[in-house]
Amino acid sequence: MLDRWIGADRKGLVVRSGKVELGQGIATTMAAIAASELRVDPLQVRVMPADTTLAPNEGYTAGSFSVEHGGPAMRVAAAMAREVFADAAARHLGAEADDLVVQDGLFRMPGQNAAISYGELAEVVDLHVSALDRAFPPLLGLSDTALGLKRPDLPAKLSGAAYVQDIRLPGMLFGRMLRPTAPNLRLVNFDRELVARLPGVVTVVVQGSFAGVVAQRDDQALAAIATARKSARWAAISTLPADDDALSWMDAMPVPPRHVATAEGEPPEGRRLTARFVRPYLLHASVGPTCAVADWRDDGATVHTHSQGIYPLRGQMARVLGVPVDSLTLIHAHGAGCYGHNGADDVALDAAILSRAVKAPVMVLWSRRDEMTWSPHAAAMRVELGAALSDDGRVTDWHCRVESAPHLARPGMGEDPNLLAAAEMEGPVPAAPPVVKPPVATPGFSISDRGGDRNARPLYDLPRLTVLHHELPQGPLRSSAMRALGAHLNVYAIEGFMDELAQAVGSDPLAFRLRHISDPRALAVIRAAAHSAAWDENDVGGEGTGRGLALARYKNTGAYYACVVRVAVEESVRVLSVHGAVDAGRVIHPDGLLNQIEGGVVQAASWTLLERAGWDKDGFTVQGWDSYPIWGFRDIPPIHTTVIASEDPSLGAGECAAGPVAAAIGNAVAHALGVRVRQMPITRDRLLAAIQGEM
Repeated sequence: MLDRWIGADRKGLVVRSGKVELGQGIATTMAAIAASELRVDPLQVRVMPADTTLAPNEGYTAGSFSVEHGGPAMRVAAAMAREVFADAAARHLGAEADDLVVQDGLFRMPGQNAAISYGELAEVVDLHVSALDRAFPPLLGLSDTALGLKRPDLPAKLSGAAYVQDIRLPGMLFGRMLRPTAPNLRLVNFDRELVARLPGVVTVVVQGSFAGVVAQRDDQALAAIATARKSARWAAISTLPADDDALSWMDAMPVPPRHVATAEGEPPEGRRLTARFVRPYLLHASVGPTCAVADWRDDGATVHTHSQGIYPLRGQMARVLGVPVDSLTLIHAHGAGCYGHNGADDVALDAAILSRAVKAPVMVLWSRRDEMTWSPHAAAMRVELGAALSDDGRVTDWHCRVESAPHLARPGMGEDPNLLAAAEMEGPVPAAPPVVKPPVATPGFSISDRGGDRNARPLYDLPRLTVLHHELPQGPLRSSAMRALGAHLNVYAIEGFMDELAQAVGSDPLAFRLRHISDPRALAVIRAAAHSAAWDENDVGGEGTGRGLALARYKNTGAYYACVVRVAVEESVRVLSVHGAVDAGRVIHPDGLLNQIEGGVVQAASWTLLERAGWDKDGFTVQGWDSYPIWGFRDIPPIHTTVIASEDPSLGAGECAAGPVAAAIGNAVAHALGVRVRQMPITRDRLLAAIQGEM
């Protein structure tokens, strides 16, 4: 229905997208796309929050699909709405709709002064019509009106009143959760009566292992949880395996491989090399902990959430709560640092359960410990590569084996809810198994993508290719989607191995790659990045300084990105500069693209050099910032990004930098030291081990 996408009133035009604002600037881009087809100034377009009663259902805001998929949908909806308004304008002006022109939000006959605006037509235009009942509209074409457009969401964020944590409803109470310090523990009991008597406590909610407190103030709820924790007794439901750098716990859960690509015939003769690359579990580590506000009434609830998929979440919440889907309204609110499936969905269910218990609005804010332990982690992975080289220095055979914990365990992706509270409540609903998705066919490529095998297929021209994906069940830590999914390690492995192969044949890494690329867009970005960085094939590196190169096309269907990273290896690895180039097709909002690339560079460097989550006999080893270092402002180097101009369709770019930046850092370290670290993060201890030949 068009009115789910476009609306109008006397103040101007309203746009609603199912792709939500996560800090990536998508609201700005959608305003620009809609304004271009409606022929109005983007500043006249108000982008409203996604709402399950009003906005279109576009599934999840994920996979760098917002501009690539949501953008064209918004464009068509805006063009259809423009035609409906044009019909009304023609009746008002006594003209034919095809004879009208629209410019600056005004419909008029060429050469005449009489005109009418969208706002003036709002009262007589009904957009509650099905797009399926209308012919595909003529598209006027995208303009460059977004070149200097500022993000409408920033003023409120900069003034401190934009986030879900800032919501205040009349009579609102505050809830906090009681959860264990180890992934294998479940609640047995605690002194519930003592907690209920504490100052400000309204109620204590216990359903199976699910436990929470509702209080008048947040500090009172926190104090109540601290008291509950002192008397809490926990039972171990399983034994945790050892957490080691080799991820040996994966060996105890063998699964048959899925053939992503299979080479035919016997492998060729030639020199063969092999290597194994490893990534640990990682955290979202949002600066602002997960939060939601639920307001439960007799006939249902309204939930304010920073979920990436309000429609799938609504369906799963309704199932767990035992209520009709249409009794729940989910409204998207801004949250901090969402890079994938973090705790946003879980806390929404927490808030709904506590709100139902008191029949009043309740805000639930996770503690820092909750955030660092119970928010889904980025999956741990191992990648084994093998290749054969011909006498003339070309790759003649490539073999890849990926082992990965689940990357796709969002609510609604499987038959089970995949919500934390659902597994804790009485009669718990089990967590969903890893998601099985059908292959995604794309012109020029034939790939299957279940997260772990994302970008496991190299971009290079390889005559024989075998890719095996061992999709493991949930491991010791709960895992799901985080920025780039398997592409982070897969590209790190592929591009690191390409450097090793180049070294084996005595070739410059750039020249070696160019011999294996025929895709003109891939050639353009790698050459642009090398040019920007003044790549010198005679640079022998060593003495603690080095440079590395890497390239990938995200998911083999999204944006192309290549970069050259320079490092200095001192007590630890210091990144000196990043020169990158991106081809994302037609760029709608240039500032938004650069923000996404630069953010991806910073996060990928932090993952690659510092971050690791794990466990020991006492439970989660990361429960706060003191045990989880991330890059700070002092670490950020100059980042230079060349944008390749293109009129091709827009491509998703939000996750394209993660793999290449990680790989370029790894290659730069190898260039600086003459030894390679195949295991992330590249810490001082791992550097010393590599130098001493222990890795």
